[in-house]
Amino acid sequence: MEKLVPNPHYEELERALATVRARGERLQAALDPAFDAFTSRAVWVGPAARAFRDGLAHYRNLLKTAVNDVIADLEAQLGSIRREIPHSIRDG
Repeated sequence: MEKLVPNPHYEELERALATVRARGERLQAALDPAFDAFTSRAVWVGPAARAFRDGLAHYRNLLKTAVNDVIADLEAQLGSIRREIPHSIRDG
């Protein structure tokens, strides 16, 4: 039986996933301070203010969803490949 070795593609995806998770947390929180400041007190009122607030909420949610989608895609890729491969394939 041939010796199994770490799959470099799997390791690369693991590193990418760790990076996206770390940076994704910052991205997901990027609009939170502005949204919290805008919605916690009456800094601006009227129809234009409501439209701005709604747009800010929409883009905040889109950003969070996009980060989660990238993480889910990387996790799916990791789940579809082997952690270890035969030595001959790695060097092949």
